[in-house]
Amino acid sequence: MSAKNTEKNLVGQAIFKQILKFIPRNKFDLLVSKHKSDRYYKTFDSWTHLTTMLFGIFSRCDSMGEICDGMQAMAGKLNHLRMEKSPAKSTAGDGLRGRDNEFFKDVYFMLLTHFKETLSVSRIDNVSFSKLFIFDSSTIRLFSDIMKGVGRNPKNEGKKKGGLKVHMMIDAHSDTPEFVKISEAKLHDKNFLQYLNLAAHSMIVFDRAYNHYLQFARWTAQQVNFVCRLKKNAVYQVQEVLFQQDLLNDE
Repeated sequence: MSAKNTEKNLVGQAIFKQILKFIPRNKFDLLVSKHKSDRYYKTFDSWTHLTTMLFGIFSRCDSMGEICDGMQAMAGKLNHLRMEKSPAKSTAGDGLRGRDNEFFKDVYFMLLTHFKETLSVSRIDNVSFSKLFIFDSSTIRLFSDIMKGVGRNPKNEGKKKGGLKVHMMIDAHSDTPEFVKISEAKLHDKNFLQYLNLAAHSMIVFDRAYNHYLQFARWTAQQVNFVCRLKKNAVYQVQEVLFQQDLLNDE
């Protein structure tokens, strides 16, 4: 491994250990038992899996090989992270393919619930809605066509590259994701409104790509408020004009 890669992958072990300490291990272990996520894994258990992926994120690694090489450079210090040894690339790959992602979804929401009282809610006094959400998507290009991208096949660049789209709804007060779904980039944004579970009297804001009149009708019946730009060819009638101080007309 080159000196450049070694420097890149050596995230501060003491800081990394402190970050991992924020994860309540007893609640984590309860989720392991619930999902039986350690079944069939002798060395690459759920905690090692999570630690490995967090190491890759904090060290800005670009591949599983970089992650495993970087952790191998920390040999002798991994016991402080409750790991016996650095995982082999093939072992980590098997874990990524085989372990159910629902386990990590529950880990995230467990942490969100655990730290919810400490998350920033300073802006909550400045809005009329205590349940305010923002929904949007971001497209990520892939080097291979494992997930269908958007657009036509390129004329001069050979085979069209793949792409995935990340759909995310965040809580506007705490800036934390409440919903994340990954799809092929070719799928239309509006198809994902149906997966949102919103309580009555909440407010959701999204752009014109999510314009879906049938879903709007459902939300209206459920008393869910939404803000979306109209399509240019939309036909509508103004039923009521609300007057409120400092309210701008965006019609």
